[in-house]
Amino acid sequence: MLYLKKLKTISKYKKINLCLLFLCIILTLFRLSIPEKSNFTEGNRSLTGTIEKVYQKEGKTILEIRINRKEKIRGIFKGKGESTFFEQDIVNFSGTLEEIRGNQNFYLFSYSKYAQRNGFFFQMNIDTIQKIKSSQNIFVQMKKIIRERIDKHPSKIYLFAFILGDKNEIPKEVYESYQENGVAHLFAISGMHLSFWVTILTLCLKKTKIKERTKIILIFTLLVFYSFLASFSISVLRACLCYLLRKIEKRYHPEEPCIFSVLQAFILLLFIFPHNLFALAFQYSFAISFVLTFQRDKLKRKKLKLNRLELSLLIFIVSLPITIFHFHQVNILSILYNLFFIPYVSVLLFPFSFVVLLLPQLAPLYEKMTQVLEGTSLFCQQIKFGKLTMPHPSPVWLAGIILIGISCIFLLIERKKSYLLLLCGFLLFYTNLNFIHKETYVTTLDVGQGDATLINIQSQTILIDTGGSISYDYAKNVIIPYLNASGIKSIETLILSHGDYDHMGEAINLVNNFKVGKVIFNCGEFNELEQELIKELDKKKIPYYPCIKELNIDNNKLYFLQTKEYDNENDNSNVIYTKLNGYKFMFMGDAGIEKEKDILEKYNISTIDVLKVGHHGSKTSSDKNFINEIDPKYSVISVGKNNRYGHPNKEVLNNLDNSKIYRTDQDGSIMFKIKNNKLKIEACSP
Repeated sequence: MLYLKKLKTISKYKKINLCLLFLCIILTLFRLSIPEKSNFTEGNRSLTGTIEKVYQKEGKTILEIRINRKEKIRGIFKGKGESTFFEQDIVNFSGTLEEIRGNQNFYLFSYSKYAQRNGFFFQMNIDTIQKIKSSQNIFVQMKKIIRERIDKHPSKIYLFAFILGDKNEIPKEVYESYQENGVAHLFAISGMHLSFWVTILTLCLKKTKIKERTKIILIFTLLVFYSFLASFSISVLRACLCYLLRKIEKRYHPEEPCIFSVLQAFILLLFIFPHNLFALAFQYSFAISFVLTFQRDKLKRKKLKLNRLELSLLIFIVSLPITIFHFHQVNILSILYNLFFIPYVSVLLFPFSFVVLLLPQLAPLYEKMTQVLEGTSLFCQQIKFGKLTMPHPSPVWLAGIILIGISCIFLLIERKKSYLLLLCGFLLFYTNLNFIHKETYVTTLDVGQGDATLINIQSQTILIDTGGSISYDYAKNVIIPYLNASGIKSIETLILSHGDYDHMGEAINLVNNFKVGKVIFNCGEFNELEQELIKELDKKKIPYYPCIKELNIDNNKLYFLQTKEYDNENDNSNVIYTKLNGYKFMFMGDAGIEKEKDILEKYNISTIDVLKVGHHGSKTSSDKNFINEIDPKYSVISVGKNNRYGHPNKEVLNNLDNSKIYRTDQDGSIMFKIKNNKLKIEACSP
């Protein structure tokens, strides 16, 4: 009855907004449930489309080209293209279409899913491209003039970032420091930036005789133009809509709190672009806007206001569930960092960016200011204290984290200090969740044409191989993020099956960026790559051991099946056999047929549950007699898609025909989880 009485007191305006929110969420979930498919297939194509975006990245020009109403192509070609092509240009281009393949590892960002939500299914390595027609749109021409002016400016890196929201010019290592310090949000053009323009425009129009309604229309039109300059990013659209909706709300419902304008903007953007629900910028932007507006409405009635430290803490709490879910690391010092970075950027750098654009003579001063920003961020990045590793939350845990966050927000707004106890207790508990909730699992990661397998036994971590590629950093982009997402803070044992680059190429990167207890090498002489690693191990005083026979892990043993020393690196591979909770695992490295025969002669091994297939499924391994003898139930082949070696070999696949075969090129990473003495298998398919 009490709830019914409260419901009656809610105004009709609020009820309509809440009903619209409910209907919008239902409709969004329904629309997202409908699978989208492409009209194209892989192969050579010649296409015509309209450029929607063009930018430079790692020495290549990236073009986002709309082909039809539903689909876009991501075009890539070497060399400069920003001065030749621009938005709304119609182009004819040709090259090889290939399906966009993202990260196929558990918990990590998948570019393929992100691309599909934005209308991309394929990308093309462009061979030839020709402009058919340039855009005559006056706004496009104005944007082009502004971009060209910035591009010629000596301070163009941060002018692009602060004026147009284009972060591609910022050096990668510098931008990563902003992300790690929790201040990267300052480079997303949002309410802070639009508020600056609203204030300037309001002051300029204040003494004019223009009617209030005309002023609002004029300011909103200029904000829309600025949104166009910033490529209609989510945060800009949100801020722009909130401004207009709040002005309308003040006219017709002045008694209602500001939060409903944020709610209406949320409903509109979600209705028009349902895939925004998965966009990181959308989640951050609206979560922070909702809470900041809510606290302002609530405290305004009490004539109170949060100080800067409390506001920074509030933003940290709001962002916490999103940060844990997407990044699996939280920097609690970001609460303090933002006390410096927010005013430094919003009060000094951002406004000064427009002054410098008009007066290039001030560029040296601007350069000094940006150097302070970069230097401070890079310095703060080196501070390891405060960086907490958080395991990827299950739906139940995510709901719990959100509830704890909401509780902390209400307690903070009510000025009750118990929020600190609740927040600190949660962070302490969740960052040590792996020591409380112990699991046993084996994961073969997708590291392209290489090997990397993680064994976790009751919070003890062993990594067999690291993968390796000249063109891609698998340690930084796959292995370490996966370890963080799994809540793993250190690798007790790094085992290198042998010294080939595709098995240990990322070892130096790994020991330089992650805590490693000890390293195990195979038998035989150390090659150049292994010697380079040993130099790093000696510097860091990490112990290493070659050619061992067994390794004790908790109550389990890893047996190294040593036969003899061979005249090639592959046959000298560490072949490892272990039994976890009654299930037998065997990891073959790149061992060939000769070593397989020697293993059968020396060891009595049969009926393997999980076989990590040797040499990526090459015909030099997995002899039929060997496979028949060990009779694997499941076989895992770590192999790169469309690799130049033709792996896995058809004959090998035939030899493994009696087992269930998993391939990283098709199934992504594969996890064998042992729970309650039962083996559960998960594949991270694209």
